[in-house]
Amino acid sequence: MSVQPGWYVDPADTETRRYWDGEGWLGAPISVDAIPPDGPPPPEPPPTPVTPPEPATAHPVSTPPGWPPHSGPAPQPGNPQDNPYPGYGPQAGQPGWASPGTPQGTPPGWPPQAGPSGWPPQGVPPGWAPPGGPPGWLSRPPEPRPHGLRLAGYGRRLVARLIDFGLVFALNVLVNGWFVWRWLDELMPYWREAFRRGMEGNTSSEGMPPISEQTGLLQVVIVLIATALWLAYEVPAMAASGQTIGKRLMRIRAVPLSADQPLGFGRALNRWTTLGLPTLLWYCAGLGLLLQLVDSLSPLFDHPLRRAFHDKRAQTVVVEVPATTASPAPDDHPQPSGDTP
Repeated sequence: MSVQPGWYVDPADTETRRYWDGEGWLGAPISVDAIPPDGPPPPEPPPTPVTPPEPATAHPVSTPPGWPPHSGPAPQPGNPQDNPYPGYGPQAGQPGWASPGTPQGTPPGWPPQAGPSGWPPQGVPPGWAPPGGPPGWLSRPPEPRPHGLRLAGYGRRLVARLIDFGLVFALNVLVNGWFVWRWLDELMPYWREAFRRGMEGNTSSEGMPPISEQTGLLQVVIVLIATALWLAYEVPAMAASGQTIGKRLMRIRAVPLSADQPLGFGRALNRWTTLGLPTLLWYCAGLGLLLQLVDSLSPLFDHPLRRAFHDKRAQTVVVEVPATTASPAPDDHPQPSGDTP
């Protein structure tokens, strides 16, 4: 990531500013409180070349891992200011490098390195990644933990809902089974005749067995009973503990956003009506089933709390139940201290 030219806080000294030309630092620093000029500082006169003393013995200069090999004079012992990074030495006049003795002289696009003086990481030019991450990348925010608990995953929530649907279906078989049988018995003569004519290729509707008014009444009763059974199964359990049987088996529960406490009847009812009340619209060309499907898939598109529409209405969030570790049983026969015979 390239950094636009401009005056930025000097990473080596947060009390000063320096001009960054897009490749390296230019000019002398100014006070951080001073108003910087509109453009770059005037060019400084080239330094007088100084012939370094000949080293007594030539020895290879090590370079940090991943850096290109560097050929140059070895750092002189006893003078750490000449080379703040042991193992390599920046050369004066090389594009994008600072003069010796300043830890900010890093190539453009590289993350700033911690210098010997411990300069703070907040003094880097805008757009640089914080230390510890690849350059140009932004660190991902941590996942929220409501009340210190992990958010429930999509898989657990789906399996818990399928378990609850299976139990509610079993209740409907017991309570609603007779009404369903009567409803099918009223419709069967019509569908048998329609099937027979379809097999013969007869598209005429004359002489079809009539559908009685009792069929529509039975359909309404079936839907009302199914809705009432779901309400009786889910709302009291959620109000008391935030868990149905499916949620208990999957070790998840619903808690209010405000505090880690039971939902209460009012919040549990508001939460259920968004998902369960559309059951009354099942006979309207499947409209209720479509609304429930959209509500069930809504956590996939909510970030970062993964809340469904019924969670948002009741101001709840679904979290994982932490596993309880059983404490070890006390030892009734402790070993005496010292050596045992």
